Amino acid sequence: MKLPPHQLITTPQAWQTCFAQLSAQPRLAIDLEANSMYAYRERVCLIQISIPQQDYILDPVADIDLSGLGQLIVDPAVEKVFHAAEYDLILLKRQYGWELNNLFDTMWAARILGYDRYGLASVLEDLYQIKLNKRYQKSNWCKRPLSPPQLTYAQHDTHFLLRLRDRLEKELQAVGRLEEAQEIFEEQTRVMPNNNHFDPDSFWSINGAYDLTPPQQAVLKALNIYRDEEARARNQPLFKVLHDKTLLLLAQETPQTFNQMQEIPGMTWGQIRRYGRGILDAIHDGLNSPPPDHPKRPKRPSDAVLNRYEKLHTWRKNRARKRGVESDVIISRHALWEIAEKKPTNQAELAQLDTLGAWRCQTYGQEILDLLSKSN
Repeated sequence: MKLPPHQLITTPQAWQTCFAQLSAQPRLAIDLEANSMYAYRERVCLIQISIPQQDYILDPVADIDLSGLGQLIVDPAVEKVFHAAEYDLILLKRQYGWELNNLFDTMWAARILGYDRYGLASVLEDLYQIKLNKRYQKSNWCKRPLSPPQLTYAQHDTHFLLRLRDRLEKELQAVGRLEEAQEIFEEQTRVMPNNNHFDPDSFWSINGAYDLTPPQQAVLKALNIYRDEEARARNQPLFKVLHDKTLLLLAQETPQTFNQMQEIPGMTWGQIRRYGRGILDAIHDGLNSPPPDHPKRPKRPSDAVLNRYEKLHTWRKNRARKRGVESDVIISRHALWEIAEKKPTNQAELAQLDTLGAWRCQTYGQEILDLLSKSN
């Protein structure tokens, strides 16, 4: 489908004119493009914003003061329409410190309505027979200049969102699910970015780390630290330096020469030329280091808590099946654990839980309390 011309905003003057238009709108359709596949730490590379009259593409890499956009993001009087907002909200909080208020998430709306396919491309195809071209999905969005086809691809992500939002809101109202959706939208705005700092002990998360011998684990830790240093210096994601599987094999085999390293699956001559000396030094350091301490495992919940959780989990699955939605639409897994651990005995105690909103408490509260009353 041919789109109307978009406006690419790369100068302060163009942004000033664009911001005046955006400030007059009651709602904005927004999407972000980042470069997580091409950088050590991802950053926002494009911000697409659509209003009924125009599609804008903002270039945060250019010299533009976007603090005014932050005011609109924070403003509860302006509705922000996203599709699958969680990752974008994390980026906005982490990079700019913006706390979004007043969200409508079309992905969550589709899930609440029981759509079988709820990716944006799938929803647009199913509802409007619009087919999006995914060719540029994995582009390096911070690389300049961007081609006209890349910019058109980016424009597609917001051009139809306001139209889709209105349709989904009507469907939610028709089935009495709008209040539920609004509660979930508000919960999504509270998403918290995880700690983005490197942890030398993060090697324990590599699949197979616990199966290694203690000396091999020391080598894996040293290799993990070396990989992070290289990725940071080259501004590349970790997997573009060395894959986890390659790190694990290097720790298992502990090659001592370039030729031995060539026998490791996943190690190319290009990698050996770039990283070979550093890898051998890391292996040497690991072999001469004490075995790393195992991380403390979380305390195992009591049998009573586990029993309550399993009953709640089964109840949620059955509830979801009857409605034709996925289980986390009913209640999040995190909320199930909190209910199981705190075992509320009445509506007032249930309402005090941070993970359970007012709509869910009213809708499912008595069922939950009845189930808990029959548990240990």
